[in-house]
This record gives sequence, C-alpha cells and structure tokens, in this order.
Amino acid sequence: MVRRALTSVGAGDGDGVGGGEEQHHSSRLWHVTLSVSGKPAPLPEVRRGLEQLAHDHPFLLTSRYADDHAEIRYWEEARDLHDAAAVALRLWGEHRSSANLPPWEIVGLEVIDRATYHLRVAEGYGPPPAHPVGVHPY
Repeated sequence: MVRRALTSVGAGDGDGVGGGEEQHHSSRLWHVTLSVSGKPAPLPEVRRGLEQLAHDHPFLLTSRYADDHAEIRYWEEARDLHDAAAVALRLWGEHRSSANLPPWEIVGLEVIDRATYHLRVAEGYGPPPAHPVGVHPY
C-alpha cells in the first residue's frame, strides 16, 4: 500500500519529536463518502473530471455523478477520524484545477472506520454496491 503524508494538524504532545514511527503503526483505514453539488455542468466534463480525480487520487474507489451533484467513495489511511476527515474536506478543492472539476461545494461527508463499514455491509444497510470500482452516472 502506498503511504501518503498527512498534511492536517495532528493531535499529540506538540513537540514534533519521535512521533513518526508511532503514528505510522497507529494508522487505520477509514471509508470516506464525500458528496458535492452545485450548478449543472455538462455530463461529459463531470465524468472526465472525476476520472482524472480517480487517477490523481489512487485510493478512489467509486464515483457516481449527475449534472449537478456527485458522490465519491474511497478508503483513506489515517491516524484518526480527524485526519481522515481533514484530508477528505480538502480533496475536492485541491484537485479542482488539476482535474478540471466543477466549482461545486462539499455538501456531505461521512467517515467511518473499517469495522463499522463491514458491519453495515454485513447487516445489509451499508452503501449500495451498485457499481464496480470506477466512475458511473447515477
């Protein structure tokens, strides 16, 4: 698995010394669902942007889109929920130019740990596995 440095403000003792190895071992996987929406954009452009985002962000699992909203799901490796959420909240804005994404705003965010994700799927009320990995219209 490829490791990425977290750029969010970290929790800890604040001295910045000796935490790297400990943080490396305490990372967990978080399932992220990011919802964005805004003014309608041409569907081919939305699709191209999401495909580029998937290329730029290798952990992207699946995206669904319409002309005025999209939902992006992926796994994020992070020390805690705060770090996973911080990365998720920057994802759209940081890739808006490079992926030529619509100027939509984030309207929803769910971050759950791996155990909760698998429990939901096992109980039948997890996210619908409607499409395989990739970018798909609603």
